[in-house]
Amino acid sequence: MITIIDYQISNLFSVKHACDFLGIEAEISSDKNALLKSQGAILPGVGAFGDAMHNLEKLDLVGPIKEFIASGKPFMGICLGMQLLFSESEEFGINQGLNIIPGKVMKFPAKNQEGEIVKIPQIGWNQIYEPSAEKWKNTPLQAIKNNEFMYFVHSYYAKPDRDESILSLTNYKGLEYCSSILHENVFATQFHPEKSAKEGMKIYSNWAATTLK
Repeated sequence: MITIIDYQISNLFSVKHACDFLGIEAEISSDKNALLKSQGAILPGVGAFGDAMHNLEKLDLVGPIKEFIASGKPFMGICLGMQLLFSESEEFGINQGLNIIPGKVMKFPAKNQEGEIVKIPQIGWNQIYEPSAEKWKNTPLQAIKNNEFMYFVHSYYAKPDRDESILSLTNYKGLEYCSSILHENVFATQFHPEKSAKEGMKIYSNWAATTLK
C-alpha cells in the first residue's frame, strides 16, 4: 500500500488516479500511523512553500515523514512536494523545509542573461535531460528518453548543494536547473508525471518497479 500524503494543499486526486490506472494500490491519508505502516509514500503539492510547511506541522506530519524516509522505504515528491524536501525556500520570505536534501528553493529571475523578461510561472511542456551519461540507469527515469518533454507549473526551482543528488536537468529561458532528484530512497520531480501523458505515467510505473519490491 502506498500513502499519498494529504496535507490540504496538493493535487491528490490526479496522483491517485495515476496510481489506480497503473494498478498501484494507494490511499490518500493525513494519518501519520497509516503513513508509517505504508510500503511507500508520495508527497504531491501545489501552492506556497510556507503554507505547505505550516500544514505539515499542524497535522504532525513532519516527524513521521522524516521517520519514514529514514526507514529506507521508497518516497516520492512531486512539484511542491519536491521543493519541501530541501532545507529552505525564499518564497515569501525564508521558510524552513524538511531538510532531507541540503539546498534551497529559489525564484526564477525576472530577466535572463540577455536581459529578456522571463515569463513566471513556467507553465507547459519542457525537456528533461541527463546531467551525465547513463545517470538514469536503474532509476525511475530509466525508460525515459533523454530530452523527453514533461509538464511543468512552477515559479521556483530547487538548487541542491550537492550535484550528485541531481537526476535530471531542465533549461528555462537560459537558466539550467534541477528538475528531478534521487537521493538514496528519495526520488522527486519538479514536473508533474501524472500530467505528462504516457511518458509521465512510465515514471510512476518505473518508480514502483524499481523501488517497491
